[in-house]
Parts: sequence; structure tokens; C-alpha cells
Amino acid sequence: MAIDPINGEIFYVDKPYGWTSFDAVKRIRGVLHKRTGRKRLKVGHAGTLDPLATGVLIVCSGRATKRIDELQAGEKEYVATLQLGATTPSFDLETEIDATYPWQHITRELIAEVLPQFTGTVMQVPPVFSAVKVDGRRAYKFARKGREVELKPKELVISELEVLDWEPPLLTIRVACSKGTYIRALARDIGQALQSGAHLTALRRTRVGSVTIDQCSSIDTIVDFLNAVEVIVPADDPNQE
Repeated sequence: MAIDPINGEIFYVDKPYGWTSFDAVKRIRGVLHKRTGRKRLKVGHAGTLDPLATGVLIVCSGRATKRIDELQAGEKEYVATLQLGATTPSFDLETEIDATYPWQHITRELIAEVLPQFTGTVMQVPPVFSAVKVDGRRAYKFARKGREVELKPKELVISELEVLDWEPPLLTIRVACSKGTYIRALARDIGQALQSGAHLTALRRTRVGSVTIDQCSSIDTIVDFLNAVEVIVPADDPNQE
């Protein structure tokens, strides 16, 4: 078996907790640069995952990077755990709890009544702790300095929203959604609809398009594979892509 990183390879990564998507790309790119001897070899990812999220991350090399837009446009699927009764500024565990709310009134029946309003075509305001651009700068840069920014709602599609577990005050859901959906923002909105508050305590991306989590490998497994496999390097590559 051999791989051809310059003409293009696609790797399915199970991104670990605490890593940025760029961390995963950097690790794979470093090995490919060493194996091919090409320092200009392009490596990129299709669809960013937050550092506190795990799961499917598609990494492309060489000419396969031209497929990134196509790959990240696919429907995404997540399993998310929400803690009801408390909010954080980032809507997840990146920041500390800033407010608490009653949650004892929430029942599985109430959840089943509320969730359908979040399926289909919906409008969602992105989190301020996000990479959305405001006046040419990322929103999270303003948020981390304590500055208020106004983000416009975006249209998106949530095709499936299913309760997997309810152990008060923790709610675990499965979400299938379009590109650009913020599950942290969905947690915020669900908390508000339940007349409480909510933030994410765990998030795992289980699918991007047709790529599922069982097709993915750990970073270490991929690195070991890249160090062991035969690597094809075209003799004539003027663009060194």
C-alpha cells in the first residue's frame, strides 16, 4: 500500500478533546512534510470543531484540499449533552457559569413538547464566542475582551433532533443539521425555551456528510500509519502542492 499526499489524500480523524482543528492539521502536516520533503505541501481541514468537542474531522492534503468546500458542506451529526439550569458566556465549559435558573419543572414531556420548534428551517444567532466575523475581526476576540457585539441570525436547517437520555439536569440529544449550525447556540435556545438556562458539557461530532465516526482514527494511529506507509512523491511537481 502507498499514499500520494501531493496528488491528494483525505484522512478521517477522531479529533481529541482539548485540541483545536488546527492542532490536528499541524500534526499531520508535519509528518507529511517530513515524508515528502515538500515544505509547501498544502494540508487543511473541512469543518472546524471547537477544542472542547471531539469526533469527525476531515483532513485533506495536496490537491485534495480543493475538495474542502464540497466536503464541509455535507450535513453534520452530533451527540450533545446539555446541563440545564445554568448558563455560561460561551455556552459551553470554556467559561465559568454566570447565572443559574430553576430546572426542577422540566420533564421529559415538556422537552418532547419544546424540541420540535427547533427542527426544520430555523434562524439562529451565533455565539459571541465564535469565529463569526464582525467588522473584519472574529467575534470571540471582542467577547474575550468583554466587549458586546451584535450578531445577525443565520438561516439553517436542523433535520433531526432526538432525545437520547434525560438524567435531570443533564439532557443528551442527537442533532443532524446543516453547515454553520452552532450546537452551543442550540443549547442556549433550548434552555430558554424550557424557561431555564443551558450550556454544553459534552459535544461529539459523529458524522460529516457520509463520513461516520467509526471510519475515523486517532491522531496517533494516523501518524503511525504515515510514518510506516510508502509515500509516493512525483518527480515533476512545479507547483509543489
